[in-house]
Amino acid sequence: MSAASASAPATATATAPAVAGAVDLTSVFVRLKLSLIRNGLKGSSKRKAAYFGSLALALVVACFAMLGLAVLHGNAHAGTVVVLLAAILALGWTFMPLFFPSGDETLDPSRLVMLPLRPRPLVRALLASSLVGIGPLFTVCLAVGSVVAVARGAAGIVAAVPAVPLLVLGCVTLARAVATANVRLLTSRKGRDLALLSGLLIAVGAQLANFGSQRLFQSGGLAQLEPVEAVVRWLPPATAVGMVDSASKGSYGVAAGQLAVTVLALVLLLRFWERSLTTLMVTPDGSTIAASQPSAKRDSADGAGVWSFLPGGRTGAVMQRTLRYVVRDPKTKSAWVTALAIGLIIPVFNALQGTGSVYLACFGAGMLGVQMYNQFGQDTGAFWMVAQTIATPRDAFAELRARAYALALVTVPYTVVVTAVTAALVHNWGGFPAALGVGLALLGSMLCTGALASAHFPYSIPTDGAFKNVAPGQGGLAWAGIFGGMLASAVICSPVIVLAVYLSVADHPSLTWILLPLGAAWGTLATWAGLRLAAPTVARKLPEILLAVSKG
Repeated sequence: MSAASASAPATATATAPAVAGAVDLTSVFVRLKLSLIRNGLKGSSKRKAAYFGSLALALVVACFAMLGLAVLHGNAHAGTVVVLLAAILALGWTFMPLFFPSGDETLDPSRLVMLPLRPRPLVRALLASSLVGIGPLFTVCLAVGSVVAVARGAAGIVAAVPAVPLLVLGCVTLARAVATANVRLLTSRKGRDLALLSGLLIAVGAQLANFGSQRLFQSGGLAQLEPVEAVVRWLPPATAVGMVDSASKGSYGVAAGQLAVTVLALVLLLRFWERSLTTLMVTPDGSTIAASQPSAKRDSADGAGVWSFLPGGRTGAVMQRTLRYVVRDPKTKSAWVTALAIGLIIPVFNALQGTGSVYLACFGAGMLGVQMYNQFGQDTGAFWMVAQTIATPRDAFAELRARAYALALVTVPYTVVVTAVTAALVHNWGGFPAALGVGLALLGSMLCTGALASAHFPYSIPTDGAFKNVAPGQGGLAWAGIFGGMLASAVICSPVIVLAVYLSVADHPSLTWILLPLGAAWGTLATWAGLRLAAPTVARKLPEILLAVSKG
């Protein structure tokens, strides 16, 4: 090898950073972000409509929020409101990218590892490109409204000028730093599961917010949040808004301290982001390390362990397959976890607020009964393997019965537990047998209508797209099957409900225990009847069902 050829790579390596430094990396990344947005809208009127609709909606909401915050100007609790709002805003920026990693293609810096880029210029470029989008625009509006709410006098106005960019930069940097540190999680299967569970977290968060707001207004208003606000105003980036409030009150030393904390936190976040970026770009990932799956673990998953308790034959195999869907398939797992959580939250939270009833435990049974609907949709195109095993209505009945067993294995104990917890919280153990009986009757009725809906209204669940649960054109089928089935379930279990109402109105508490065996028997009978009625249809419509569930 000649000396000239040996020195060529070294020369290229030495000149690469110089070339990268000569290029205005920030403008390149901003134009890249704009190109990604523009190209993402090409060729699809639906995407364009969704994007511009979201933009218009965000602007309208942001304008109203900004005006609402500005109206607080002069209010005694304005500082409390805007400081806590800034903290909530920062929390949202921190965790939302973990739940919606596909929202910004530039969130994954591992795509840039092959380019000769230095971490520090890359951080500046990524930070600038992060400020392009609907989210930053919405945050700017809220930041402006927040500082307007608390800025008073010349000192307040002077403090408000740097407060807005500091708050926005703090939120964006926080989001980027956390996302970069967790980018391996975002691109893993666990990360995708996390994203699919975002709906659950939002639902739980909404219930917690509802519960907290009700408690807050019952206890005397915003004044009780002032101790919390006194702490939060020293937590960056909420310190930027706290600085404006402090300057407006004439506490210039406190304002200077909050400004220093804000700037220091921003610098530390940028350093943390840069170090995470460097680590990410120089360490191997799953694409460069051979995956080594322990064979013992794989072996233990086949028929051993907890699966050995299932019955043998077709029933056990179908039950195992159905339960594996719950554990492994992200969309099925998301639906189950959401149903389990919401079914528990509604009765428990109402009981804690003093507005609950033991009969609200039936809500959990109803949420889990919905999982019986569209049983074949979760098989997607693989339903052809199931279809090959069904030759007669008896085979179809065995298939549906095993799936119902798998659901009952979880739903029946869950219904018992939720009813017991609710009865304990509302101190109404006397109503426990009746509520459990009604819940079991409702669960059996929904298993009945779920089997019929699976046979008559199958639809495809697309495997791509985390938040797309129905294939285009099949939304009507899904709505018809679920809501029609729920109404029919209410009608089917209406005799048990009517008897429960009668015993309660006629004041026969000593007789309510009969609702427990009656509800259990009624639910079992309804399930059996639904499976019997659905089986011939499934056996007859196998090609139509396969076509319907294969559109994803």
